[in-house]
Amino acid sequence: MLGAKNIVVKLINAQTARPFIMKHHYSGKIVQNSKLHFGCFLNGVLGGVMSFGSPMDKSKTLPLFNGDIAWNGVMELNRMAFSDILPKNSESRCIAYALRFIKQHYPFVKAIISFADGAQCGDGTIYRATGFSLTQIKRNRQIIELPNGERVARITINVRDGTKTKDFMDRTGGKFIDGYMLRYVKILDPSITLNCDVLPYSTIDDMNAGMYLGEKRMRVKHSDDATTFHVVEGGLKPTDAHQFEMKGAVA
Repeated sequence: MLGAKNIVVKLINAQTARPFIMKHHYSGKIVQNSKLHFGCFLNGVLGGVMSFGSPMDKSKTLPLFNGDIAWNGVMELNRMAFSDILPKNSESRCIAYALRFIKQHYPFVKAIISFADGAQCGDGTIYRATGFSLTQIKRNRQIIELPNGERVARITINVRDGTKTKDFMDRTGGKFIDGYMLRYVKILDPSITLNCDVLPYSTIDDMNAGMYLGEKRMRVKHSDDATTFHVVEGGLKPTDAHQFEMKGAVA
């Protein structure tokens, strides 16, 4: 039986990444500014995509760091979509490879930031398993659900439509969905430090913010060690992959 160690990760272009993300990501949407795409293949079949791009909000991103870091020194993992064909622990192996690749080939990138949507999907088990720091837990004020069940992102309303959120919600009867958004940061360059609080992982349960696949997760005994936490969740300590390739195209 093929396992996570049989996954091949390589760079792919946007034309390959975007249809896969639209089919397999829970939002069904791509992020337009994604520039670096990794495809995760099992037995030659594409089973996962990770897309990185510039953070959406410059004014809130750079102040998170101390040290000599330029705007292009931060990338956001803004889409991570995996299908059921990939075996257990695939996410941790693939993201660990992507981080190593970025550190090696894009040395100007000092840090990776990503957000776990605890209101719709999960609370970021994969980020804890790969050593990301939990730096913020905020009640959802980004995703609005309409009376017909459709969900829209606040930024879409504000930026694309030029409509104020309150006016939109009053007009449509929309409400913010219940849940939390969690911010995770991974430092790639040790000369850079965080200029913000680092929260113990147990804060997730303390705030009743735990989610898994869109459902509230049972409270568990936490450790602030990323590996131990992941074992509690059912995963294993991430290990180096042996069959990764570094070829392909960057969109």
